[in-house]
Amino acid sequence: MIFVTVGSQMPFRRLVRAMDEWARINPGVNVLAQMGKDPEYQPSTLQCFVSVPPRRYAELVSRCELLVAHAGMGSVLTALEHGKPMILMPRRGALHETRNDHQVSTLRWLRDKPGIYAAEDEIDLKAALDRWRVRGLSAPQQASPDSESLQGLVSALRSFIG
Repeated sequence: MIFVTVGSQMPFRRLVRAMDEWARINPGVNVLAQMGKDPEYQPSTLQCFVSVPPRRYAELVSRCELLVAHAGMGSVLTALEHGKPMILMPRRGALHETRNDHQVSTLRWLRDKPGIYAAEDEIDLKAALDRWRVRGLSAPQQASPDSESLQGLVSALRSFIG
């Protein structure tokens, strides 16, 4: 199962639409999506939720084979806690998906970390999904919330974000 999350602040139509298109041509893959409230787009293939309570969110991440998300740190940290491979696609300021390109910067900083796969756009996202479907994607080393590696990442993120 693929779990898609766009965070809790706003919808991310470009990501959800790309996932809906990919799921339509890959009907054997179960794709669940937390997509936020988007009155202008309703996916035809994905099983969607506007929001997911924290306990259910953690359960879905724990059960998924792959996490697909915006480049938000909450999603990254949760995937690391559960040792899940993730494909991240950043929201873009120029497309009015967010205030600025902080997610683009975050993704560029994270792109070479184990288990994190960067998708700059919908084409990259679909290519990464196809690679996952054919041969899988390696997962990051699972990190407990108290682990030194996760604490080190959190510290580095705090200094990066400023």
